[in-house]
Amino acid sequence: MPEIDNIKYFALLEEFGTSDKLIKLGFGELQNINLDNDFYFLPFQLLSQGFERFMKAYICLGHFHKYGKLPNFKYLKNLGHDLEKLLREIIENYYTDFNRPQFGGDRNFIRTSSDLKKLLFILSEFGKLSRYHNFDLITDNAKIGVDTKELWEEFENTILDSNDIEKLMDFNLCHEVYQKISNHIIIVFEKFISALSRQFIFECLGEKGRQLSAATVFDFGMLYDKDFGKKDYRNQTTKYKETPKKVHKRTVFDEIQRNVNPEYKSKKILKSEYNGEWPFYADQVIIECRQSHWCIVTINGFDYALNGSAKGRYKLENPHDAGMAILGKSISDFIQMALGLCTKESGKQNKVKSNINE
Repeated sequence: MPEIDNIKYFALLEEFGTSDKLIKLGFGELQNINLDNDFYFLPFQLLSQGFERFMKAYICLGHFHKYGKLPNFKYLKNLGHDLEKLLREIIENYYTDFNRPQFGGDRNFIRTSSDLKKLLFILSEFGKLSRYHNFDLITDNAKIGVDTKELWEEFENTILDSNDIEKLMDFNLCHEVYQKISNHIIIVFEKFISALSRQFIFECLGEKGRQLSAATVFDFGMLYDKDFGKKDYRNQTTKYKETPKKVHKRTVFDEIQRNVNPEYKSKKILKSEYNGEWPFYADQVIIECRQSHWCIVTINGFDYALNGSAKGRYKLENPHDAGMAILGKSISDFIQMALGLCTKESGKQNKVKSNINE
């Protein structure tokens, strides 16, 4: 059985580790995009590099498994920085499905997904020319790259619907639009990278492939339909780590207020009893409306802001920013339910007053 020289083996191992970190950081930076942060250059740079390195390392191991030797410099150089070309090379020469449903589904996705094709094209253009787009404009370069940020934003617009446009006008919900966009894109990329990663962990690329990828791509290789879009990658990023999370640990006084203050209305909601798409990681929460305006949600003994009014008054994070709710899943229903608690009580009081007057 042919062997890989130690120095080359550890070089491949390092490439897998590097690509894994770049991809996860890229996902995290996509999730950091919001109304106040439109710095797309960073996730573009991370993802274009991460995917290119991952696929080239994949091809090296595929070539070794198929021919018993690693590819030469010329072969890899000719593949260039084109991510679509790299993926075609993998599909045509180094991808196996073994006639199993999961492998067939993976293959069908990476071959036919129009979203994946568009996104890889944009990242490829960024990696080849467009990262220097502004300097090309400044210096009148005849061979100017496309504006990848503009192409990316055009793709984002295809994800949005009329309800999202309304949310952008709502201070309480506009952040959910950015989350919907990043979640959609990350699901496409998770399906892509997990499809390729499964080739390693199930030994489609041989024992060496499984060994080299065990410490890096295993996480992606074990993602399936039920898992896509569920992970918060922001905790990989420096920006998220360094931003203090404004939450409040509940006190005895808070509980007294909740129980005796007539202007505080609350309700426990269980995931098992909720008729809809549950947005929280915890299986139960308590929603509360204070004085008909300020809506909070209590999760595991801590308070978070449901609406913008509560965020401003109590200086609390919303559940998404605090990492307590799944990015891409709306909490608008819980805001309405919380406000409804006060509205319902107010309606009862008005009815009582009306009866007295009569």
